Amino acid sequence: MRNRKKTVKLGRSSAHRRSLLANLTCNLIQHGKIRTTLGKAKALRPVAEKMVTLGKRGDLHARRQAIAFLRQKDAVKTLFGDVATAAKDRQGGYCRIIKLGARVSDSAPMALIEWVDTPANASDEAVDDATETETKTEKAEA
Repeated sequence: MRNRKKTVKLGRSSAHRRSLLANLTCNLIQHGKIRTTLGKAKALRPVAEKMVTLGKRGDLHARRQAIAFLRQKDAVKTLFGDVATAAKDRQGGYCRIIKLGARVSDSAPMALIEWVDTPANASDEAVDDATETETKTEKAEA
């Protein structure tokens, strides 16, 4: 029976899985959203939400716990500064997972995981700027 077995193994040893989740969490903190496989995104969500809870606590012990897990001081600084203050009024559910479909190379199910409280305009403007520059270069080449 699989009753109460919560850990998603992801085909890795425990140390490798811990490093993977720490690195994915740091990338999510620094970039605001990341594109990964659906299994990794589902395993990442509880870890990332626990880190936001530590960031909302904001005391020295919480900061040291976050540094011990993430091992990147810049990511912890961003977590406690930007991410935690954006989520201060929310009581949970800090991450959103959006299914993207299958990856072309191996048909692995892909997903986009992002913070719920990030300003929508900032990410949309970045995407709009990127598409504008792509269309300008395509027009210049033609």
